[in-house]
Amino acid sequence: MPQQPPPRSAPSAHVTAAEISRIAGVTRATVSNWRRRHDDFPAPSAGTESSPLYDLSAVQAWLRGRGHTSAVSPTEELRTALRLLGPGSGVAARLFPLVAAASRRTPEELAELAALPDDQLIARADKTAQELPASVPQAEPVRYGPDDSGAVRALLGCVREAGSQAALDVLAERELDESAASGVYQTPEGLARLMARLLPEGASRVLDPACGSGTLLAAAARQGARELFGQDSLPVQGQRTAVRLLIAAPEAETSIRVGDSLRADAFPDLTVDAVLCNPPFGDRDWGHDELAYDPRWAYGVPPRFESELAWVQHALAHLEPGGHAVMLLPPALAFRASGRRIRAELIRSGALRAVVSLPARAAYPLHIGLQIWVFQRPEPGGPDRTTVLFVDGEGEQRAAAGTLPATATAGTGTRGGSRSRRPGAPFDWAELTDRVLGQWAAFTADPDSYTDEPGVARAVPLVDLLDDVVDITPARQVRVAADIDPAALARRAQDLRGRLTEAVAALAAAVESGEWRPSGESAREWRTATVADLARGGALTVLRAAPSGTRGSKDGSAATADRPVLTSGDIAAGNPRPAGALTSTPIPRTPSPPGTSSYEPSAAARPR
Repeated sequence: MPQQPPPRSAPSAHVTAAEISRIAGVTRATVSNWRRRHDDFPAPSAGTESSPLYDLSAVQAWLRGRGHTSAVSPTEELRTALRLLGPGSGVAARLFPLVAAASRRTPEELAELAALPDDQLIARADKTAQELPASVPQAEPVRYGPDDSGAVRALLGCVREAGSQAALDVLAERELDESAASGVYQTPEGLARLMARLLPEGASRVLDPACGSGTLLAAAARQGARELFGQDSLPVQGQRTAVRLLIAAPEAETSIRVGDSLRADAFPDLTVDAVLCNPPFGDRDWGHDELAYDPRWAYGVPPRFESELAWVQHALAHLEPGGHAVMLLPPALAFRASGRRIRAELIRSGALRAVVSLPARAAYPLHIGLQIWVFQRPEPGGPDRTTVLFVDGEGEQRAAAGTLPATATAGTGTRGGSRSRRPGAPFDWAELTDRVLGQWAAFTADPDSYTDEPGVARAVPLVDLLDDVVDITPARQVRVAADIDPAALARRAQDLRGRLTEAVAALAAAVESGEWRPSGESAREWRTATVADLARGGALTVLRAAPSGTRGSKDGSAATADRPVLTSGDIAAGNPRPAGALTSTPIPRTPSPPGTSSYEPSAAARPR
């Protein structure tokens, strides 16, 4: 039975002051000014005193009355239209099929559709929704009601102005907000391209068991993949991936499923050429107890707190012999003691081929530098793999930027590879991609003759990795590649020690010399300061001249009659000591120029 829109009664959507500024196309300060200056500005209807919320309908009516509705962006207009329908409307999920249909229309056709009356627009939308391909998981036939016309019209405008992908992201954002899903992040486009290009040419069948927004599968399609398989535990993410692939790779065969890949694998018998995956991190409820005897754990049962190692073995189990898997993993997985045995088995079997460290802020979570692990499923009778490639991607970027030598960057940062980057600095994915792919291509062409690049990349023999720790952090493995002459290092250390000794001796002599002296001999070499600077620092107190006949002032000048006062006459005559004195009665004197004040030194600066 077709899915009917849920009944809604006077939906009440609320927006913050920041959202009002985006809707009206103005700054936050302008919104604050409206609130103070206009008595008819809508009063807060929810929220708190420090974070008020406003009724969206009332705000829009107020803005329309003042002509502030044309500056909003298409994506923000779509967000606003969805908010107007209220929470729990489910309209975002119902609009997914329209994104795929609108992507096939020209801008002129979209403009004509948006100009239709509401009843005709809804009829056309109903007809289009029935054509939703079966490749979209858990998609049911939908129907739209009169209240949906605003959202449909906003969707067409967003596709026309900002593109179908932007509209798809707004719809998914709305659904994720309503489902209260946490820890859902989109893989950056630059990172997805890098991971897809690490796959060998000719990888036609690609699986992503945690497909999310579909960024990785779309990147694989651009690299030539023609059969795309994906699974995600969130229905909205599965639908988002399916629609995205319909837009980005219409010629590819796609199969997207919804469900937990570890507990309920939708493709239990599928083997593919390649796996691309950005799995969830730190998941303690991944099914450790119920999956203890799962046949996928060929390299060891993953510990309870090492869910990432379960995803690694899940990916390897779906590979053809010789197939590759490229996965984005947290840096702690490279050295945590609980995963030491499985890491050792992955290395010993030759399944682990490379580990690449990324700079912090390259992908979520932004505060740590993630790593790309490259695997290849061992082939029976295949060539022996004796080395693993390590690339310090962050060291490369710092060296390329000229901030530090390449050999210096390899040993910096934390054990997990987390380092800081200048906030707000643009991330150069092209530079990082070229360097990583260059090292990977040279290594895969002939691992035995690969030449290390000190501070950047190194091929480490397996026997050197199989110690008691099995730490495969790239920074630790790459930094030992620097070719350092012990004799030259000893001479350098001795030279630095001599210079330090001389500096300490000079400092001791200066301390024993007694009174500190000014650095210059003449008055010109002294530092100067304005009266305002001295007053701000507390070295002077400014005393305003009181009118004749008064016995004191508000600043307490009558209480400081015994203190020396520096007057304008002293300054003009160049007197070394203040000659004036402050009294409670007026002192006849020559009038000072307009705006002249007297100044009193503080206790620290008063003449002795």
